[in-house]
Amino acid sequence: MTRDAERLDSAVRPLGQREFQQIRELAYRTFGLDLKPGKEELVSARLQRLVRGGGFASYQDYYRHVLGDSSGESLLALIDALATNHTSFLREPDHFDFLREKVLPSLARREAIEIWSAACSTGEEIWTLAFLVREALPSSRIRLLGTDISRKALAQAERAVYPAERVNGLSPAWIKSYFSLPDGPHKSYRVKPEVRSQAVFQRMNLIEPITWSKQFPVIFCRNVMIYFDRLTQEMVTRRLEQVLEPGGYLFIGQAESLTRISHSLEYVQPAIFRRPRGRGR
Repeated sequence: MTRDAERLDSAVRPLGQREFQQIRELAYRTFGLDLKPGKEELVSARLQRLVRGGGFASYQDYYRHVLGDSSGESLLALIDALATNHTSFLREPDHFDFLREKVLPSLARREAIEIWSAACSTGEEIWTLAFLVREALPSSRIRLLGTDISRKALAQAERAVYPAERVNGLSPAWIKSYFSLPDGPHKSYRVKPEVRSQAVFQRMNLIEPITWSKQFPVIFCRNVMIYFDRLTQEMVTRRLEQVLEPGGYLFIGQAESLTRISHSLEYVQPAIFRRPRGRGR
C-alpha cells in the first residue's frame, strides 16, 4: 500500500456497528442480500474503494450520500461492490450433463431453444449453455437471456473476454469452435460473434416483480438464493415458477435448497426441479 493510500485509509473512520446495520438494511431492502452479523469486515473491504474514492470521512457519510443520490448511481455502485460474482465455465457439471441427456432431446423439434440464466454474473454460465446447446442441437436456433443485478458483471458477460486460465478447463474442441484469440500480450479468449449474437443481457433485480409474461422451458438460477433469507427465497422462487413453462426445469445451486420454503415445483434430483404439467398460470 502506498503512503497516499495509507493516509486515505487512516482518514476514514472504521465501519461501526451502526453503519453496518444501516448498510445491511439497505442491501436487504434494495436487492435482498441478507448480510449476517459477522460480515462487517467483508462489507468494509468491499466498500472501502467507494468510500475512499468519494472522499468520505466515514461510512456514515458514504451511507448518507447513497441515500441522497437521486440519480441512483451511488446505489448501483454499492450493489456492484457487494454482489458476489464468483463463477466459472462448466460450474456444477452434473447440471449440464442432465441438460444434455434429459432436457435438450425433448426440445429438439422447437423453433428455438430458449434458456434464461437468471443470475448470469460475468457470463461463464450463459456461454457454457450456448456451447452445450450448439453442440447437442447444431441446427437449432438458440435464444439465451442473461440477467444479473450487477452492471459490472453484465458488462463483462456481454464483452465475453476471458483470460486463458479461465478457459483451460474446457475441451480443446470447444475452445477451437467457440473462441477467437484476440491480438495482444495477455492471450485472452473471446467468445466468437456468432455465439455472442445468440444471447441478450439486461440488468434485473430478482426481488422485484418480473415484468414479462414469457415462459421458458429452462431457467438457471444458481448460487444466488443462498444469499437470501427464507422469505426472499420463497418470493423469488414463486416468481420464477410463473415464467417457467409447465414441464419446464429450474436449476438452482447445489449448495442451495428449496426444502424450507413453499412452492409447487417437483423435485427431480439434487438442485433440479420441474414445474408440473397441466396447471394454470
